[in-house]
Amino acid sequence: MTNPTTAEGSAATTGPDKPASPVSGSITTTLTRLFGWAILGALVVFMLNNYMTFWLGWPGAGAAIGHPASGAESGSAILAWLQLAAYPVAIILAALYVRSTAHHGLRDDSARISNINTFLIRFAFFMVLYVGVADAIISFLRVEGLLPVVFGDYFATELGKSTYRGTFVHMPLVGLALVTGVFSRTLGFTWLALLVVAAELLIVITRFIFSYEQAFMADLVRFWYAALFLFASAHTLLEEGHVRVDVFYTTFNTKKKGVVNAVGSILLGISLCWIILFVGMNGSSSVINSPLLAFETTQTGFGMYVKYFMAGFLAIFATSMMIQFVSYLMDAVADVREEPGSHDHLVHAVQ
Repeated sequence: MTNPTTAEGSAATTGPDKPASPVSGSITTTLTRLFGWAILGALVVFMLNNYMTFWLGWPGAGAAIGHPASGAESGSAILAWLQLAAYPVAIILAALYVRSTAHHGLRDDSARISNINTFLIRFAFFMVLYVGVADAIISFLRVEGLLPVVFGDYFATELGKSTYRGTFVHMPLVGLALVTGVFSRTLGFTWLALLVVAAELLIVITRFIFSYEQAFMADLVRFWYAALFLFASAHTLLEEGHVRVDVFYTTFNTKKKGVVNAVGSILLGISLCWIILFVGMNGSSSVINSPLLAFETTQTGFGMYVKYFMAGFLAIFATSMMIQFVSYLMDAVADVREEPGSHDHLVHAVQ
């Protein structure tokens, strides 16, 4: 998630009609770029396969080798092989992209990948904004018995069902957030933090002045705060905002720091994100898939119907962090190769 001006400036230095960068074209650069883009390609395939398996009833990639996905409907062996074959296809496409853009340097790709993450997080911010406001209003009307007055008896009943509200209220708002994310250029963390404060302040005012408080009000605070905490993590990594507690790191030169960051990105960063996704999405009863499939809600009476969204936050967190770790890896390898444009990795170190 880079400054658009910086990213555009970086991108402007290379292109199909530009000469090869002096820091591009080496075997190390090529292998690092291939590894990074292959990881991102596998991530896209994994998420698509998860949707096709547990929402569309496909057999799952594991069914091709005798391990059908838990909870998935039985399906054609051809579909299973297609899902499995998508992974090597993604790697091949990554290799073709790396070959066709051999003039790109590691920092160029790092900036491009961060920009992809910027869009993802921007979309996620608007999603929780729209869904949070809309669901809170519906929950207020419902708890006060005003839904039949505003929407009629039929829709009042349907809006009391999580599957209906999720399908016909939340999903269109998710689509609207996607469109907004395309045209907006703000990450929205500052405004989301302000909304959390405003929602909490509303609880205080209504509780102590008007003696009024409902479950949906606390749900809204948790919904927005969870989004703020999880969605901002990748941006914090980009800005070196995560605090380092290290005895030796601060004494290293840029090249040694790059080695530490590269190894850490692979062994501690990317691998952890894959573990979260595998554990959370390995079956219909897993911790992420299960709430999403059932449009799960809390059991606090007339609360908001967004609990399943908060399970999905874990997937967004792991996905955005993995994307950013790939970007971070490329930047770290560029530091190892002592390429220009190094970031200051010492700012937030605690000795």
